[in-house]
Amino acid sequence: MAAPSSITGLILAGGRGTRMGGADKGLQAFRGMPLVMHAMQRLSPQVTTLLISANRNLERYRELGVTVVCDDPPDFAGPLAGILAGLRAAPTEFVVTAPCDSPLLPTDLVARLAAGLQEQPDAQAAVAVTPQAGQWRVQPAFMMVPRTLADDLAHYLAAGQRKIQTWLARHTIAQVPFDDERPFYNINSLEELNEIERH
Repeated sequence: MAAPSSITGLILAGGRGTRMGGADKGLQAFRGMPLVMHAMQRLSPQVTTLLISANRNLERYRELGVTVVCDDPPDFAGPLAGILAGLRAAPTEFVVTAPCDSPLLPTDLVARLAAGLQEQPDAQAAVAVTPQAGQWRVQPAFMMVPRTLADDLAHYLAAGQRKIQTWLARHTIAQVPFDDERPFYNINSLEELNEIERH
């Protein structure tokens, strides 16, 4: 259904960084470069077009050589607002999303999400799931979504809804298992950033 040539990568960097003391997560240094650059380096080879969703420090993000999209209005309405902006701006049929604070994201993320869609023809989107306590845990920020869902997402947001998983539940979703949850680990605080830096 979705070949790599028809997929845009969208890195989500538009949050408030509340648990990081209000810092812009994507621009925090990790192993010598901003977190967002780690996500870029891992996602870029998997797609033909790359976008960053951001709501502040826009020039710094643009200096990375990637098109930057903003929420409309830029009121920090959560990751779904950034995803909507990405769906509106993407030149391709599908968009794969990933957060800026997951520097170890899978290098086969796009291929496996695309395969999940192909294996479940009735699915409208695909999302990664990882094992946790004997069950599969949804990793909602790691998904493949077609542009055709943009209007539905806009209506969902206009109704005041914000949760990714509640929006996904409105649709038929292919859950794509990844056996190792470590590549999906996201850094939420400066303490976590320092801890993972040390290890």
